[in-house]
Amino acid sequence: MAKDKIAYVCDNCGQESSKWIGKCPSCGQWNTFKEFRIASEVSSGAIRNTAQNLMNTNGGIAKLNIPQPLNKISSKEEVRIDMKDAELNRVLGGGLVPGSIVLVGGEPGIGKSTLTLQTILNLDKNVLYVSGEESPQQIKMRAERITHNIPDSIQILSETSLEKIFEHIKNVKPELLIVDSIQTVATETVTSSAGSVTQIRECAAALLQLAKTSGIPVILIGHINKEGTIAGPKVLEHIVDTVIQFEGDQHYMYRILRSIKNRFGSTSELGIYEMQQTGLREVNNPSELLITDAHKDLSGVAISSAIEGVRPFLVETQALVSSAAYGTPQRSATGFDQRRLNMLLAVLEKRVGFKLMQKDVFLNIAGGLRITDMAMDLSVISAVLSSNVDTPIEAGWCMCGEVGLSGEVRPVNRIEQRIAESEKLGFEHIIIPRNNSQGLKGRFQINVHPVSKVEEALRLLFG
Repeated sequence: MAKDKIAYVCDNCGQESSKWIGKCPSCGQWNTFKEFRIASEVSSGAIRNTAQNLMNTNGGIAKLNIPQPLNKISSKEEVRIDMKDAELNRVLGGGLVPGSIVLVGGEPGIGKSTLTLQTILNLDKNVLYVSGEESPQQIKMRAERITHNIPDSIQILSETSLEKIFEHIKNVKPELLIVDSIQTVATETVTSSAGSVTQIRECAAALLQLAKTSGIPVILIGHINKEGTIAGPKVLEHIVDTVIQFEGDQHYMYRILRSIKNRFGSTSELGIYEMQQTGLREVNNPSELLITDAHKDLSGVAISSAIEGVRPFLVETQALVSSAAYGTPQRSATGFDQRRLNMLLAVLEKRVGFKLMQKDVFLNIAGGLRITDMAMDLSVISAVLSSNVDTPIEAGWCMCGEVGLSGEVRPVNRIEQRIAESEKLGFEHIIIPRNNSQGLKGRFQINVHPVSKVEEALRLLFG
């Protein structure tokens, strides 16, 4: 009998080595190499042969792979499966592609299983839901909480053995396969425990071969580690076609669905949900929910017209500036990059002349959202200054603009969409970068105020 070989794989980038190395030569990380047991050709090929034998489970025949001229290959759009969820379809790029494999990651309790379950409850397809973490009774209780009309096409399997899962796939012949979660599935051909680098790599590769040969789309639910990245080897993200991150603060009701990798669509799309007792509700217009009237006549609040993906929405930026109680002032940001906050505070002190060296600064993006749009810079500076001088910004004002190190307001993309969203929500004034103001005169009812320096914007807001 052939013996298994031992190799070492970097947990961060997937680099392989014949011996343990302290520092990965590929990504430069330390102590990331984990022992990886490579099964013999007989045992490692057994699971792949099992997946190969399932190529006809959906009644189709696997295509013969032969070399093709590039100019003869058809470039028509892929036929997609409508998930009956506008937010999920947007993030996937228009729907689920048959034969694709999608990885959904997120923190424990954020709503990954709830999102997947409520999606398949609305589908008119034969679905096999494999759960390695929950019992069928627990899934049934969640399904009853979401809806009372549970279709007969959904079958639940509580199993962690990959070989037994393949046997049930052959009998059920599903049109969609859900695996919750990939870290709990193990194959008998590998001696390590479930969740190890070896198990995740082998199981994901076998499920990939199943998806590509049979045309059955597979949705994998994955755990994340303490750094916030998908747990397991980095090669897991390379194997799958789409990686979706489900984000949000458990203390808030809003959840964000981001696409990190997508071979069939854009990675700039964003889906927003609201967690309720009956499941996740799609938020079609997040601006109306993220902005409230409770902040009127209060200092430290500024409204910014932000864009995440292709969707514009207005978000409330809250800041609190107070005298430092201890020797070292605190800098804290929730939903915003703290390093960028420090940079903007340095711009306020160096270019505008406001001394914040001995002040505590706390910043919060309302609603528990995490915004990466650079156009938030102007609202962050305005909210910090408003709290510092204890002067509220007048109602009806919003803004957008990236701030450079010299204090200039740099142009942002999709300015017309930002202005249109602000006008739709009833704002009367918007501050934009001067370089974005060309061709906008007379096109909007809202008063547009172009500025080129931070001082000009602050002069408009505070006189």
